[in-house]
Amino acid sequence: MGNSVTGIVKDVTAGYWNPAGLLSAPETPEFALMHSEYFAGIAKYDYAAFTMPVQDDARIGISLIRLGVDDIANTLNLIDGNGNINYDNITKFSVSDFAAIFSYARPLPFLKNVRFGANAKIIYRNVGTFANAWGFGLDAGFQYDYKRLKMGLTIKDITSTFNAWSYNTSTFQDAFLATGNVIPVNSLEITLPSMRGGAGYLFWPEKKFNLLASVDLNIGFDGKRNVLANLGPVSIDPTMGLEVGFKKLAFLRGGFSNLQKTVQDDLKSVWTVFPTVGAGFAIKSFQIDYALTNVGNFSQVLYSHLFSLKFTWDKSLFSK
Repeated sequence: MGNSVTGIVKDVTAGYWNPAGLLSAPETPEFALMHSEYFAGIAKYDYAAFTMPVQDDARIGISLIRLGVDDIANTLNLIDGNGNINYDNITKFSVSDFAAIFSYARPLPFLKNVRFGANAKIIYRNVGTFANAWGFGLDAGFQYDYKRLKMGLTIKDITSTFNAWSYNTSTFQDAFLATGNVIPVNSLEITLPSMRGGAGYLFWPEKKFNLLASVDLNIGFDGKRNVLANLGPVSIDPTMGLEVGFKKLAFLRGGFSNLQKTVQDDLKSVWTVFPTVGAGFAIKSFQIDYALTNVGNFSQVLYSHLFSLKFTWDKSLFSK
């Protein structure tokens, strides 16, 4: 749905999108898994999540994420000390980003129909044996319902997220000096705060077929995003999604994101968009979802297939 789920997410995946949405999940534990691949399988994205209710109408969750490129050839030692090419010296390494997101959500007693959630994120990034970084960040989210209108707000990296990089220069220093490359030094990478607000509305909820429409606004403050609206340091990127449901058993979805103007090789400026379509099927306690991005080759991003599986614990399945 073009990532337009800030106001409508209501399951285990809310730990990623908007932690406040965990409170709308079923009253039993939920599990989710997702796998996707980019650039003909070169990059792989894996996701796992779990949530369960706790006392005082609260809910906790954990989400684990890995985005990585594996089997990259290390050719630093391809040429030996005698100037000969030795392919046996080629080794492989991976570049990966890992994240663990710990979520907590509860109602706000002094604001009716308002749900609140927070995330604590631990981030680990590594470039083989050459470098790695550790980071920590905080998110906050809110959701509010007014009849069939659902609204949400997520504030990511509230205090900014800091990733401290350290380099194992002994693994590449000789090769860098011989080729005139700059030896990197330990550094700090900062992710500035951003906000995402959204709303969704469900049409014909009591009918066999219903329609869910949602819109999100992704607001950045780093001044470095090429999106629809650039207002100095502030940028606004709108997204939109639609879902047609049948008896809560089958779903057809579509949406778009990354609406922006790009410059082609002939120096002409054109508008590009990142469209998505997908489908979902609910079978008892399981839900299987599939999405395909870049339908019709409207953007310059390659096709990507995304598969996810969700399981909701149903006590009746295990009772005698």
